[in-house]
Amino acid sequence: MTDIDLPPFWDPESDDVLVCRAVRRQTHDVATFVLTAAQPRRFRYRPGQFMTFTVMIDGVEIHRCYTLSSSPSRPDSLAITVKRVPGGPVSNWLHDHLRPGMEIAALGPTGDFTLDLPHDAAPEKYLFLSAGSGITPVMSMARHLVDTRFDADAIFLHSARSPEDLIFARELAWMAEQAPSLRVRSICERDTPQNRWPGAMGRLDAALLAREVPDLRERRLFVCGPDGYRASARALAEQAGLDMARFHEESFDFGTLATQDPEIPAKIEALDAARHKVSFTRSRREIECGTDTPVLAAARAAGMRLPASCAKGMCGTCKCRLVSGTVEMKHDGGIRQREIDQGMILICCARPTSDLVIER
Repeated sequence: MTDIDLPPFWDPESDDVLVCRAVRRQTHDVATFVLTAAQPRRFRYRPGQFMTFTVMIDGVEIHRCYTLSSSPSRPDSLAITVKRVPGGPVSNWLHDHLRPGMEIAALGPTGDFTLDLPHDAAPEKYLFLSAGSGITPVMSMARHLVDTRFDADAIFLHSARSPEDLIFARELAWMAEQAPSLRVRSICERDTPQNRWPGAMGRLDAALLAREVPDLRERRLFVCGPDGYRASARALAEQAGLDMARFHEESFDFGTLATQDPEIPAKIEALDAARHKVSFTRSRREIECGTDTPVLAAARAAGMRLPASCAKGMCGTCKCRLVSGTVEMKHDGGIRQREIDQGMILICCARPTSDLVIER
C-alpha cells in the first residue's frame, strides 16, 4: 500500500465525531473504549496527549477531557481508559451507555505532557511513575516506546490500591516479556481476601525507589496520578538529586473543576484596568471583569462555579457562546476556528474588550 492509498489524517479543525468500536473491561471500575473516526482517518498525536469529549446528559452538554491510552504508532484507532467515578456524570455515562457503533463528539488531540523521542539519536533512559487511572498517559508512552524504540531502557512503576485495581496488568507483563529493556513493577497498598499480592506493598517511598531505580538521576521521569502522589514523587525525585528539568508531570485533573487560586480576588482588585460588565444568561449573574483578566478568573472571584479543567485554553471544557460583545482570546488548541466563527469562546483565556453577554 502506498501513501496515496492511505486514509487522510484526522483534522481537528473539521473532524469532530468518533465511533466506539469496542469496550474492553480492565478492572471492576475501569474500561477501555476503542474509537475510530466516522470516516476513514488516521490519527497523529504525541504519546501522553488528551482529547475533549462532549456528551449530552439530561439535556445538558458536558465536556470532559480524557487522556489517550493508545499509541500514535498504531494510527488507525484511538483508545481512552476511563475509571468510573462515584457521582461523575460523564464517566458513569460512558460506562453505562457508550457501546460499539455509537458516536461521540471529540476535540483534539492536544496537551503538552508528552514523550518526544529523538529521531537521530539514541533514546534516553526513562522512568514512568503512575497511580490509579493516572496510568493512561504513561501507558501511551510505554506502548509507543516498545513499538518504536524497542531497545530503549525504561522502568515503569505503577501503584494501585489492590491487585483487583491493577490496570493493564496483563498487557504490561506481556510488554516486559517482548521488550526486555522495559522493566515493569506494580505496587499495591493492600491485599484482598481473593488475591494475595506477592509483590511490593505499601506506597511509593525513597527506599522502594532506590531499590527499583538505583540510577534515577540518569533518567527522564514522567509522573501522573492524584495530586498527593505527584507531590510525593516530586519530593522523592528532588531528594534523590534528579535534575528537575528532567521531571515531567501531568499538571491538571481532567475530571474535576479547576481549583480557584486563593489570590485571584486580590490580584483582580489590584488591576488598574478598565472594567466591563459580563452578564451570564442562564445563571442570571452579572459581574465586572477588567480588560487584563480572563472571564473565568473574574467569575470565580465573584463566587461562580463554572466548569473548567486546564484553565489555559487547551481542553475546551469552559467553552461558551458569546451572545454579544468582543474579547481578546489567545488559546492553545481547545477550540476550533469554525467554532470561534460561530461565536464560541473559551472563558479561561478570553479577556473582555467590551461589555459581554455570555450564554452560561
